[in-house]
Amino acid sequence: MSLRWLPNAISLLRIALVAPILLLIIDGQYGFALALCFVAGFSDGVDGYLAKRFDWGTRIGALLDPIADKLLVAGTFMVLVYAGHIPLWLGVLVVFRDVVIIGGATVYNFLIRPVEGEPTRISKLNTALQLLFIVFVLSRAAFGWPDQITLTVLGASIVVTVVISGIDYVWSWARRARHGGNADA
Repeated sequence: MSLRWLPNAISLLRIALVAPILLLIIDGQYGFALALCFVAGFSDGVDGYLAKRFDWGTRIGALLDPIADKLLVAGTFMVLVYAGHIPLWLGVLVVFRDVVIIGGATVYNFLIRPVEGEPTRISKLNTALQLLFIVFVLSRAAFGWPDQITLTVLGASIVVTVVISGIDYVWSWARRARHGGNADA
C-alpha cells in the first residue's frame, strides 16, 4: 500500500488546525494556542520531509503546503492584532504581502502557465521569522517571555523580509511573464 497521500493529509490537518488556534487566541488561551502552533509547525516539517524523502510530492501538495502556511500566518496575525498583541500596521503589512503573492500567483497561473509551488529562500526566511514571531508573541502572552525588545527586533526583521520577498516575487514573476513563463530567462 502506497502512502503517497500522507503529506497531503498532513497539510490538510495543518489547515484544519488554523481555526482552533485562532479561537484559542481570541479566548485568551495562549498556552493551548501555542501548543497547537507547535503541532502545526512540526507537521509542516514532517510533510515536507516525507514528500522529499520518499518522492511523495504532488502538484496539489505543492499548493496545499503554502496555503496552509499562509492561512496560519495571516489568520494568526489578524487575530493577534484584534487581541492587541501586535500593532495593526504589522498585521496589515504581513497580510498585504500574502494577498499580493496569492493574487500574483493566481494571475500568473491563469495567464502565463501553472505556478510551481517553490518558494524563494527569502520567502522561506520570512515565513520562518513570522512563525517564530507568532510563537514568541503567544509565549509572551501566556508566560511573560521573551521580553519586548526581542519581539521588536524580530518584528523589524519581519518588516525587512516582507518587503524584500514581496518585491522579489513581483520582480521574478514579471520577468518570467515577459519571457513567456520561462524561469531561466
